[in-house]
Amino acid sequence: MREALALAKSAEGRTSPDPMVGAVLVKGGRIISMGYHGEVATPHAEAWAIQKAGEETKGSVLYLNLEPCAHYGNNPPCVELILKAGIKEVVAAMKDPNPLVNGRGFAYLKKQGIKVRVGLLEEEAKKLNEVFIKYITTKLPFVVLKTAVTLDGKIATRTGASRWVASADSLRYAHHLRNIYDAILVGVRTVLIDDPKLNVRRVKKIKDPIRIVLDAYARTPLEAQVLNSFGGKTIVVVSPQAPAKRVKALEKKGAEILTIPAKAGHINLRPLLKKLGERKITSLLVEGGGEVNASFLEEGLVDKALFFIAPKIFGGREAPTAVEGAGVKLPAQAWQLKSIFLERVGKDFLIGGYF
Repeated sequence: MREALALAKSAEGRTSPDPMVGAVLVKGGRIISMGYHGEVATPHAEAWAIQKAGEETKGSVLYLNLEPCAHYGNNPPCVELILKAGIKEVVAAMKDPNPLVNGRGFAYLKKQGIKVRVGLLEEEAKKLNEVFIKYITTKLPFVVLKTAVTLDGKIATRTGASRWVASADSLRYAHHLRNIYDAILVGVRTVLIDDPKLNVRRVKKIKDPIRIVLDAYARTPLEAQVLNSFGGKTIVVVSPQAPAKRVKALEKKGAEILTIPAKAGHINLRPLLKKLGERKITSLLVEGGGEVNASFLEEGLVDKALFFIAPKIFGGREAPTAVEGAGVKLPAQAWQLKSIFLERVGKDFLIGGYF
């Protein structure tokens, strides 16, 4: 099963909106074949493993990290391939939460006399496909809030200088995150101050994420790198109050305009996430400043937080912090992370967790 999980993870960043799945066929105490789902609309992991094993599949045991599908989509039902191949037992880490599957694959196999075991390394399997689980059950993207801060919680100095808060190792890790999530989001203030490219550079590129800018009044400069550098499609999210002339100018630069209601100059995030989900954007990396980060937290829209903490102190009462907004009134009202993990990343520390 660990081999199946590793195979599945090897396609990280390539399968969206599909899950990551690995399959291992075992017979006579040895692995006879392996396969994984390489990218969307390609054969499933089970199909690859079965095809490579050929006649040896008869009487074998199939290990995979997710319930085999029992419906027609981009591929035929894997349960039928399993039956035809003569596999005697299926060991799966977890049930597929997809409403089109959700236990139907297991039920079909059992009805055909194939032994089914479920739950081996289930927590690891759920964490691997946390994006898929959120999206397939809610049709909303999995939201990851990522930021880099000093020991005193600053994301820039009092002059607004922010390059670089974190180490080169942390920057590479950040570009890895861009590599595996569907879209990246910032506020227009980040564009105005930092002029980021929001593409993948410091690691071997799988893909560039879709670039999303929250810009209620269409203030994004036409010369901004997010509009002029190589990378994924750029979506500028404006309000109905945005000047039509500015909106048209952004469209001429190649930006896609998405109009979402705003309140006091802040885009309404819930309908935005719904629109992104409708476009099959399954995951969203939020790399905004303190106000954008606060907005997502205040709305309860963050699923996972990643804070890179650099062993530096900027100081300054005017220096921006990672989470601004109104903040909580009492310590007991703090946003509390769960399932916390800690990693050393170069000179920095990464603290992450879930809400």
